[in-house]
Amino acid sequence: MSPPADEMIDRYTLPEMAELWSAERRLATWKKVEELALEAWAEAGVAPAEAVRAIRKAPVPTPEQVAEREAVINHDLAAFVDVLAAGMEEGGEWVHYGLTSSDVVDTAAGVIMDEAAGLLIGEVERLFSVVKEAALEHQWTVMLGRTHGMWAEPTSWGLKLAGWAFQVARDHERLGAARQAVAVGKVSGAVGTYAQCPPAVEKYVCRRLGIGSEPASTQVTARDRHAQLLGAIALAGASLERFATEIRLLQRNEVGETAEGFRPGQKGSSAMPHKRNPITSERMAGMARLLRGYSTAALENVALWHERDISHSSAERVIIPDACTVLHYMLVTFTGLMERLEVNPARMRVNLDSTGGLVVSGALLSELIQQSGLSRDDAYRIVQRNATAVLDGGEVLWERLASDPDVTIPADRLEEASDPMRFLEETSVVFERLRALTLSPL
Repeated sequence: MSPPADEMIDRYTLPEMAELWSAERRLATWKKVEELALEAWAEAGVAPAEAVRAIRKAPVPTPEQVAEREAVINHDLAAFVDVLAAGMEEGGEWVHYGLTSSDVVDTAAGVIMDEAAGLLIGEVERLFSVVKEAALEHQWTVMLGRTHGMWAEPTSWGLKLAGWAFQVARDHERLGAARQAVAVGKVSGAVGTYAQCPPAVEKYVCRRLGIGSEPASTQVTARDRHAQLLGAIALAGASLERFATEIRLLQRNEVGETAEGFRPGQKGSSAMPHKRNPITSERMAGMARLLRGYSTAALENVALWHERDISHSSAERVIIPDACTVLHYMLVTFTGLMERLEVNPARMRVNLDSTGGLVVSGALLSELIQQSGLSRDDAYRIVQRNATAVLDGGEVLWERLASDPDVTIPADRLEEASDPMRFLEETSVVFERLRALTLSPL
């Protein structure tokens, strides 16, 4: 399930996740599964107690030992079993009794994926806390809303962040469900019939490992579980990409409303000293693409031939450790970005005011319909022609309308309707929901 350490993405690998997917951790977990299975056989009166004591004392086979043996027999789990049995003082013949390879590999993978998902969930919780706090802080930080990349209506930075917080909460829920799905094992023998290994052994092993049991396995645990985990990971990555894309767009020089923190001594470009590029946000976008690719491969692994084949195995050795590793890095990194993010409310207001009031055209349209008794199309055409003049001549929309002979609404009413802060009044309901939002225990 896990590639050798030197195949991992060192640049984007943090130590906590690296330890989980190390070859040493994988082999130690395999040994634990073998130990527990032998204990279960001993409790059933089949295997001798001496064998249990011997396997407990035996050292965990090293990656080098297993690789050396695998070079001879061309089977990694069988090589592990040979090395483990050889390291026991007695009873080595009882190692792997009644089991098939996937009993060990898939059960150990369930343990490690459970722990990896737990790490990811912890980082999602940290990000949620940071984003929620920032959203509440900026509830009234008014700014331009944009659709199609063009001026739309006023919104607030806090409202944007509130949407992010709710999305992070959904990612938390999805990862929690996926964690529960993958935290299972199977110790049901070849093709899952329990013919050589009774259900009591599986129950004992999985209970002691703290994971569930596959209720109806073939020779492997069902791969829709793994696809669910990688799907949840890909969605979490897509969330971070969405947030990072917004930061990238707002950091453009002509916008200048947010900016990634820039450390003392940092260089933005090797050639242009003035540059401050949104490199972390861009990195999030690139890494999210990886996660979508991993998720696609996991979906391809769901359909195996009959009770099993190993077409999934080679892909899983890469996609599962790497997906967990990449998302872990993304979460930690993006949370740090948010903690250091530079927000420029003054520039937000300048950009808003630079529109000449065009962004409140919808409110002024409503005023004309309500106060003048005009048809919607007639009112729309009046506002539209004045908006076009503002675009061309740099005036203020409400002032243009106040001087339009077809408009009978007093100027002070038009000015009042054009106050951008009016657009934020009803958003209080969103922040009430946000204050009440907590992450469910998982």
